[in-house]
Amino acid sequence: MQTDLAPSRQANLLPQLTHPRNNGMPLDLDWVGSVQANTSAIERRAATLPGRRTVKKDYQAAWLCKAISLIDLTTLSGDDTAGRVQRLCAKARQPVSAGILEKLGMTGLTTGAVCVYHDMVETAVRALEGSNIPVAAVSTGFPAGLSPLHLRIAEIGESVAAGAAEIDIVISRRHVLTQNWHALYDEMQQMRAACGNAHIKAILATGELGTLRNVARASLICMMAGADFIKTSTGKEGVNATLPVTLTMIRAIRDYQDRTGIKVGYKPAGGIAKAKDALVYLSMMKDELGLPWLQPDLFRFGASSLLGDIERQLEHHLTGHYSAANRHAMG
Repeated sequence: MQTDLAPSRQANLLPQLTHPRNNGMPLDLDWVGSVQANTSAIERRAATLPGRRTVKKDYQAAWLCKAISLIDLTTLSGDDTAGRVQRLCAKARQPVSAGILEKLGMTGLTTGAVCVYHDMVETAVRALEGSNIPVAAVSTGFPAGLSPLHLRIAEIGESVAAGAAEIDIVISRRHVLTQNWHALYDEMQQMRAACGNAHIKAILATGELGTLRNVARASLICMMAGADFIKTSTGKEGVNATLPVTLTMIRAIRDYQDRTGIKVGYKPAGGIAKAKDALVYLSMMKDELGLPWLQPDLFRFGASSLLGDIERQLEHHLTGHYSAANRHAMG
C-alpha cells in the first residue's frame, strides 16, 4: 500500500471540512434503474484485498494513527450511564497513552467523533467541550427504524437541539425490499431537512437488504436525497460491514461524484475490530476514491473495540512486545 502520509509526527488530525455539503438532487429513477451489481466480480475483487498490500514499521504506525482519527468512538447499550459516556469522551480526547504518542512524535490525535443515544448527547457535548470532537447521535428509532415517521423526525430535532453535530439515521428497509424508491427518497429528504446544519449519515442496514444491487440502488437514492454520509450498518444486524458491501457503496459514491461533483462520505460499522482490518479499509478507500476520503469529513469507522487493538499494535511497534488487552480499556 503506497502512502502519502509521513511515517510519524502527524500533527492535528481533527476533521477539516474542505468540500460543500450534499444538498441532493431530484430523484432520477432512470439512473437508479440502470444501476446493477456484478456480485461475483465484486466478491472476487474484495477477496484479493486483505492479502494484497501491506505497510510496515513507521509507515504502519502512521496509518494506524490515521485510523484512530477516523473512529466514531461509540457506546450504544441499554445500560449506558453518564459516567460511561464521560469516560468514553475522555478516551476520545486521549485515545492513546501520552507516553506512546510522545515516542511517536504525535500531537493533536483524537478520534473522529463520539457516537451515543439521544439521552446521552448533552452529557457527551459537555464532556467534549473545547475539543472540536463532534457528537453523533443515533436517531429515527435506531436500530429498527420502525417508529412513526413524525416521531423519527422529532427525534432528529431533539438531538440537534441537544448539541449533536451529526445524526446517524436508519432507513426503512421495507422501501428497498419493495423497490419503493419514491418513499425512500421522500423519507430521506425529510430527515435531511430536520437535521438543519447537522450532518446526516444514512444507515442502510445492508445485511437486511438482500442483494448488492439493492445496496447500490439504496446508496444512490440516499445520496440523491441529501445524505452527507452513507453507512453500512447499525452494528445490531446479523451481518454488518463487509468488503463486498463496502466496494459496492464506495463505487456508488464515486458515480455520484462523477455525476454531481459532490463528495459524499462513507462509514463502515460493525465487525471491524482488528488493526489489520482497518488497514485494508484504508487502502480500499485510497484506491477507489483517493486521498480526500482518508479524512474524517469523508470517512469514519463505526467501531470502538478497534481502538484497543490499534493501541496494542502501536505499543508493539515501539517495544517489540504485545501488551494485554485489558491495559487498553475504553475508559
